[in-house]
Amino acid sequence: MSVRDRLAEISAIGRDNVRGGYSRHLLEPAEVALRSWFGSSAEALGLSVEVDGNGNLWAWWGESRQGAVATGSHLDSVPGGGAFDGPLGVVSALEAVAILKAEGWRPTRPIAVCAFAEEEGSRFGMPCLGSRLMVGEIAPEHALARVDRTGVTLEEAWRQAGLEVSTIGPDPDRLAGIDMFLELHVEQGLDLEDRDLPLAVGSAIMAHGRWRLSIVGEGNHAGTTPMQGRRDPVVALSSAALAVREIALERPAARGTIGRISVTPNGTNVIASRVDAWLDIRAHSDSEVRAQLDATVALIEKRVGAEGCALQVHEESFSPLVLFDEPLTARIAGLLGGVPAIPTGAGHDAGVLSAYVPAAMIFVRNPTGVSHAPEETAREEDCEAGAQGLAAVLRDLTGGASR
Repeated sequence: MSVRDRLAEISAIGRDNVRGGYSRHLLEPAEVALRSWFGSSAEALGLSVEVDGNGNLWAWWGESRQGAVATGSHLDSVPGGGAFDGPLGVVSALEAVAILKAEGWRPTRPIAVCAFAEEEGSRFGMPCLGSRLMVGEIAPEHALARVDRTGVTLEEAWRQAGLEVSTIGPDPDRLAGIDMFLELHVEQGLDLEDRDLPLAVGSAIMAHGRWRLSIVGEGNHAGTTPMQGRRDPVVALSSAALAVREIALERPAARGTIGRISVTPNGTNVIASRVDAWLDIRAHSDSEVRAQLDATVALIEKRVGAEGCALQVHEESFSPLVLFDEPLTARIAGLLGGVPAIPTGAGHDAGVLSAYVPAAMIFVRNPTGVSHAPEETAREEDCEAGAQGLAAVLRDLTGGASR
């Protein structure tokens, strides 16, 4: 098989006919189908498959669970996401194992292919949920209480899927068995296209966080309420969104985005009583993110107050600046032919794990530079180069010999 063939196997799963692209969210039918595909694909390669207590998938090559080189990514997507973000890393890991097995390679340490749960945070609002639970960065009770857009809690979804609730939480034994983690991912930008290169390694992940902004006004009749004196949270949100952009533009390389909005009661002939909006801020250091947040909230409060509304701010997640393991990254860059190391503004499970084990990333060129949208793409030859490169890295990191 090839990377293209493996991606084709899942190309019909989770298509979103409204948004375009794919909507594959934790423990919903499309994501469950991908989990089944992962298990059958791994077993076809002779790997031993298991689901850990946090819903993460593992496929093992080798009897031992100690000293492993782990590689993989995630299978879930943002709403209406592209075909490559997440699945390319999982597919490439499976293909790399297939390449090594076809060579008769016998590694001297175990290889684990993994697919982490809820990396995007699109259903329960917590990015990298599965990896954060595994390393102990989220309290189990906090995770279980999280609610999706339809009011279903994570605990309810867990039980409906037949998973054991009592196992959710830190998994120190599993973490101790991983010697290093490598994540291959489609690039989410144009750096490689501009350089005319198929591959790169990751140097860093920008600090970033998510906050829920709740703007409370006064619901009323759209036809009988005069324009003067309205307390309309939708109008307040409009000025708030502009404030997010204004503050971000003042700061070099900063990012500020409102990409999700929920209006209550969401009626055509009703002045809303409340708007919830989710704010995403990213910058090159933890302190810059916090400073940008403070300035953004101060400006939003001023503008929301001018509309007679009130603002509430709730932090949902914060991910500090990640610097990937330099020796491991340099070693991988050399194995790939001296490719460059580039930073990214996108979060990844590799970033979570990097605080606990040596971790690194390989990026595959994206000619459009678009991600988290249907236009996300990667050339077939670059995807194959990524899988071949990953196989070479696994061959080097695990040692061994061909039969």
